[in-house]
Amino acid sequence: MPSDQPARVRADADSTERRLTVVDQALRLFAEKGYEATTVDEIAEAAGISRRTFFRQFRSKEDVVFADHESQLIQARAYLDAAQGDPWDAVCEAVAEVFERFTQWREIAARRYGVVRQVPTLREREIVTVFRYERLFTDYLRRRLRGTSDLTLVQFTAAVTATHNYLLRRMVRGESEAGAGDLRAALAAIPRGGAGTAPGSDQMVVAVFPRDLSPRQVADLLARRLDTL
Repeated sequence: MPSDQPARVRADADSTERRLTVVDQALRLFAEKGYEATTVDEIAEAAGISRRTFFRQFRSKEDVVFADHESQLIQARAYLDAAQGDPWDAVCEAVAEVFERFTQWREIAARRYGVVRQVPTLREREIVTVFRYERLFTDYLRRRLRGTSDLTLVQFTAAVTATHNYLLRRMVRGESEAGAGDLRAALAAIPRGGAGTAPGSDQMVVAVFPRDLSPRQVADLLARRLDTL
């Protein structure tokens, strides 16, 4: 019996492409008119869809800003579920593939960066989204590396995610032409399984936050993150 896998892949690709069209138009309008001033009806009209179709695909304007991240998380999870071999390498490759897809959607990533910088609620949502990547990678390593220090796993996933985000932000700001190969090289330098750490370093937690957050916001977000570990 012939497999319907190719048809499903094409359907998923078409669905992702349609959603990215809406994301692209929404971010363009947000950049031109402002996030609060842009309506769902205007986004739907620009994307060539109905208001009803918009709400079948997205729950709100905020969701449309980060919709490509939903696709990225799904693809990263699928990659890890099928990954064989060294789990540390698998996480690094999943992160590199996320970066590679963002380079293909560079204009969308650049527009979102500009919009998010202007809207405090979107900056908070971005922090939550970053943590979802870290949690995905940490949970995978917990399943594959039972007995490894949990803090070691958390430190590793925080480091690989921060490295990805650093290079991605430099790219969307036009400060770097680094590609997925550069990211892979940077990820390969991150210690794994506690290798290269100093005595007593298991008392350290690494956290990355946008520089424009107030000390109070950093403290509150850090407390919430630690409560979920």
